[in-house]
Amino acid sequence: MTRQMASARPLTVGIDVGGTNIRASVVDGDGEMLDTVQAPTPHSARALEDALDRVVRELCRRHPISAVGLAVAGFITADRSTVRFAPHLPWKDTPVARRLSERLELPVILEHDANAAAWAEYRFGAAAGGHNVVLVAIGTGIGAALLIDGELYRGTHGVAPELGHLQVVPDGRACPCGKRGCWERYCSGTALADTAIEMLATDPVHSTVLARDIFRDPGSLTGRRVAGAAQDGDPLAVQVMADFARWLGLGLAFVSDIFDPDLVVIAGGVSSSAPLFLDEAREEYARAITGAGHRPLARIRTTQLGEAAGMIGAAELARATLIDSGRSRSRVARTSH
Repeated sequence: MTRQMASARPLTVGIDVGGTNIRASVVDGDGEMLDTVQAPTPHSARALEDALDRVVRELCRRHPISAVGLAVAGFITADRSTVRFAPHLPWKDTPVARRLSERLELPVILEHDANAAAWAEYRFGAAAGGHNVVLVAIGTGIGAALLIDGELYRGTHGVAPELGHLQVVPDGRACPCGKRGCWERYCSGTALADTAIEMLATDPVHSTVLARDIFRDPGSLTGRRVAGAAQDGDPLAVQVMADFARWLGLGLAFVSDIFDPDLVVIAGGVSSSAPLFLDEAREEYARAITGAGHRPLARIRTTQLGEAAGMIGAAELARATLIDSGRSRSRVARTSH
């Protein structure tokens, strides 16, 4: 396969490497997805790299691809070449970018999935026009990303910002990270189910719908189910969503006290239920922020690109790296002459 840039805005592939599925899309310079393939995520490092190789080659047979970006939920080194640790993937201190680049004969970059989503929203979606932007991706837990003056902030070691693990309740709910009382334990899809179970334990007749679900299968209650019950007017589920909104607003106040963003984007699976909680969260945020009533507030929006943001952002970051590399080579060539 020939690997040459077709234009100043070449086609690139963005891949969302999830714990269950790999989703890969060809993305053009306008952030439009032209073609998508999906495959199950294997459980060994070699098998996962083989699967990534196959999906990229399938897309390369149909499109002139110039680079590849991978969005990964995990710790990525600052140079975006190595996965230090990914809780749902088999890579540990693995030079994934180099390995795949050698196999595919294409430039490959890695990015944290929240960073990739934030970059997509900044370039093509809800964060367009923002300067200092926080993206909060609320799903099973909380992922987060920060743009400062339009540049992704990754921290010294490439792992910032872990906002989901800010401690909001000393000695609170246990978190898989090893701490207790983390923000995501009160403000996530998992938290919706946990809060509902706690409320049902004190008042089991307050929601016959959710109580019946738990009675049939104690492990079946999900955040999506709680949100659906709230949408249908279930009183306990509505109360759970109000509790969620309070924690979201408080957490955003903490984040704003530290970063002072002009824009916050709420993404992730729970964002689809935003009409159930976002107005209340905005009100709580406005009350809880330091200097309330005497400072501008960040605009709070929901994602515009949805689940596609990670793929689009990874592809766009790969394209930017490719173009920057081409400009560097041009400068060197001019200097040598």
